[in-house]
Amino acid sequence: MQLKGKVAYVTGAASGLGKAIAKLYAEEGAKVAIADLNLEAARVAASELQAAGCEAIGLGVDVTNEEQVEQSVAATVKALGGIDILISNAGIQIVHPIEEFTFADWRKMLAIHLDGAFLTTRACMKHMIDQKRGGAIIYMGSVHSKEASVLKAPYVTAKHGLMGLSKTVAKEGAKYGIRSNVICPGFVRTPLVDNQIPEQAQALGITNEQVIKNVMLKDTVDGEFTTVDDVARVALLFAAFPTNALTGQSLNVSHGWSMT
Repeated sequence: MQLKGKVAYVTGAASGLGKAIAKLYAEEGAKVAIADLNLEAARVAASELQAAGCEAIGLGVDVTNEEQVEQSVAATVKALGGIDILISNAGIQIVHPIEEFTFADWRKMLAIHLDGAFLTTRACMKHMIDQKRGGAIIYMGSVHSKEASVLKAPYVTAKHGLMGLSKTVAKEGAKYGIRSNVICPGFVRTPLVDNQIPEQAQALGITNEQVIKNVMLKDTVDGEFTTVDDVARVALLFAAFPTNALTGQSLNVSHGWSMT
């Protein structure tokens, strides 16, 4: 029970990576706030954890909305007794060549990935500082936090930006015992990635199978997708690590796609 007595606020936690992390955290003793744009799905995910004997709540939140973020974090503190861990995971994907990207889609991508990370960080840090018991802030980056791929200009830009935010939080949070790190997965077979396959196939003029083999997995050492469990285990490592020795860092979980 590595997280017994801890409270975790996880965005985008009604499905995919966020849901897997929330489940593992609950199994390790944490109280969990499932924060998701889809309130109904968040409540369902929370009820699943409750049925397993874990303490959890489901919250509807648009991470780009300042008021909603502040209110949902405050609701977490009130219902669960504080906040010790933030998983900034909410995200979407839109793929186009740069010359075809609309400004509206560019701004939407940066708002969800970067504005959302900032707003949730600020809201959670305030409570962590007041509580005087430290904390862990964990960002869901990507191999695209370090590498680039075609068709993903705003995504790559945003994921690179999370690295800078995390390093700044690590420096500012150190005196309060607040650590900040970035998880950098390769392609994980979630609905977000599944939706990309036909989009990239159309944009590149190749088959779905060629997208998987020759685009998504071509630089891995074994041609395998990263799993949600792989990512959740790294999220547990960052959350449970007891000191500032591990802060301001990033960890690739990518089957060797990136080794930087």
